Amino acid sequence: MLKKISSLYLVLLATLFMTGCGINNIPTYDEAVTAAWSQVQNQYKRRTDLVPNLVNTVKGYAAHEEKVLTEVVEARSKVSQMQLPADVLNNPEAFRAFQQNQDSLSSALSRLLVVVERYPDLKASQNFLSLQSQLEGTENRISVARRDYITAVQLYNTELRTIPGRWWKALLYPESVLKENFTTTPEVDRVPEVNF
Repeated sequence: MLKKISSLYLVLLATLFMTGCGINNIPTYDEAVTAAWSQVQNQYKRRTDLVPNLVNTVKGYAAHEEKVLTEVVEARSKVSQMQLPADVLNNPEAFRAFQQNQDSLSSALSRLLVVVERYPDLKASQNFLSLQSQLEGTENRISVARRDYITAVQLYNTELRTIPGRWWKALLYPESVLKENFTTTPEVDRVPEVNF
């Protein structure tokens, strides 16, 4: 009887130890990365959905700015037609392609907003002001979603690369691999030129 109680006590003690030692960190952090990635995709989708309305509003005022409008439409088309593989978070090439397409759309939208500055009537249009406000809000949401994703990936990747997470990965989660993260573009690293 004493042997059964001590065995039960040992199992209970081992269970308590296992729950406090980080054995569940890897799947928990993996789920956090997946959730953060979904939020990034939601915000990019929101921006992609705003682009046609913005382009149509500008088109009426700035018909001779066709090149900029075409760039925006083409960038949006690339973004919306891109098929992401299921392993995009573990696939550096697919992740980079996704990021490049999104960066191209960001760049085209920036050029469009510069063009808008030349048209005071357009800037005063309620429809345009509403779309511009929604786009600015969406860009802020994208920034927050990317920051949250970067933090989740950092936590997950750190867990896989440090002890005891490294041991748990080898023992229980061998399919777990490091996740891809966003990087800055060369344009972001350049200092803007200011001329007076």
